[in-house]
Amino acid sequence: MEKKNKIIVVLGPTSSGKSDLAVDIAKKYNGEIISADSRQVYKDLDIGTGKITKKEMRGIPHYLLDVVKPQTVFTAAKFKKLAEKKINEILEKGKVPILCGGTGFYIQTIVNNPLTDNIKPDNKLRKELEKLSVDELFKKLKKLDPKKSKTIDSKNSRRLVRAIEIALQSNTKKSSPITKSPNYEFLQIGIKTEKEILEERIKARLIKRIKQGMIKEAEKVHKNGLTWKRMDSLGLEYRYLAKYLKGEITKEEMIELLNIKIRQYAKRQKTWFKRDKRIKWFELGEMKKIEKEVKGFLEN
Repeated sequence: MEKKNKIIVVLGPTSSGKSDLAVDIAKKYNGEIISADSRQVYKDLDIGTGKITKKEMRGIPHYLLDVVKPQTVFTAAKFKKLAEKKINEILEKGKVPILCGGTGFYIQTIVNNPLTDNIKPDNKLRKELEKLSVDELFKKLKKLDPKKSKTIDSKNSRRLVRAIEIALQSNTKKSSPITKSPNYEFLQIGIKTEKEILEERIKARLIKRIKQGMIKEAEKVHKNGLTWKRMDSLGLEYRYLAKYLKGEITKEEMIELLNIKIRQYAKRQKTWFKRDKRIKWFELGEMKKIEKEVKGFLEN
């Protein structure tokens, strides 16, 4: 039997400490990191997405950051193609690929290797769905795929349309999107954090990013051509930064709303990851246990 190449995945909800842990593992086990974050692929969206800085990278190469302009729609299929290319390049160098992020759907495209190409875009259906409000789209998805509705951004019309499209085609075929055996062997490390601690981290990180210039960054990208509509579709920080910059809410309301929405997003991330029983969960303080797990995985 052919031996599969090994890949480490570091995942968890926003503000859990994934990036630091991935760098620690990469430094100790000769790794390079591929970001699995659906918004950090965009150029110029740095503070708002909480993108890792050069200093925080500590000399470890990171890939799939700053891939496209924020005006461009970036799909999971594009991520899969680019991520697999980078995985092979890292393996060819004799290094360990480490996939790190909180976008469960992106991680799933690599770990489960689904053949999502069998779900083709249905332009006629899309035109019909685009006439509906986000609330109507969410209700429709909830009826078609209750599980998916628990993990999706209920205000992101583009993702809702795609999820409905997949659900309808999957139901027609009386099966889920096809999945083939992964080309690699995976160790998925999840960071578990107590609810209260995570909420404090989310709040502190939000305030820090505002002090770092998150509002000015949003002003700049809008002046450079990122429309209010596109900022809204990017969700979370950019949706509420746009509302604030348009004068629809005060700065205090923006911070309060963002704090609530990011916490809700973290809850959706946890729900998504709970579905995968292969993930091994650790607290950040359990570094010796994590290292033992990684060492055992790489040596077997």
